Amino acid sequence: MLGKDYDGQECALAATLEVLGERWTLLIVRDAFFGVRRYGDWVARLDIPRAVLSDRLRGLVEHGVLAKRDDPDHAARHVYVLTPEGEELWPALHALITWGARHRRPSTNTYRHADCETELGPGAACPRCGVVPRPADVLVVPRGKSAGGRTDPVSRAIRGRRRRLLEPVEVARASAGETGARPVVHAGA
Repeated sequence: MLGKDYDGQECALAATLEVLGERWTLLIVRDAFFGVRRYGDWVARLDIPRAVLSDRLRGLVEHGVLAKRDDPDHAARHVYVLTPEGEELWPALHALITWGARHRRPSTNTYRHADCETELGPGAACPRCGVVPRPADVLVVPRGKSAGGRTDPVSRAIRGRRRRLLEPVEVARASAGETGARPVVHAGA
């Protein structure tokens, strides 16, 4: 098994990889920007083993990327939100998404500055305004109808509508006897 550290490496990138470099970690951070906050929602959206998710969330909390808070809607449960330190990762994440769209597969979204609706450029900067907007000021705009993709309720709630980064995703759970429940997205808190 590979270790989590880069002994002997004295650069900031190696130290960053110790926090973000394990499999699943960047996808968890991406989904936190997309508003995923609950453990079960990450399990559903990523098909991630529960033990791995628990380990990654614990590490992201320990390193100050995420904060673990009591869930105001569910006693004895928690939500995870990006800290200000975690929010600083947005330009780097945007750069990785842009690289992937250019060299691997097209992105299903565009990312726009909410104030002027201009698509973000390199470094997550708005070419029109000359600023790097805060994540909460970034619109996620679907590129069009997705022909496929994930069908879990969390992915369906995220996909297909304009929304801001960090806007919490709330998925209506099917009650007993209900089938084919449609996701309901609530903005807020």
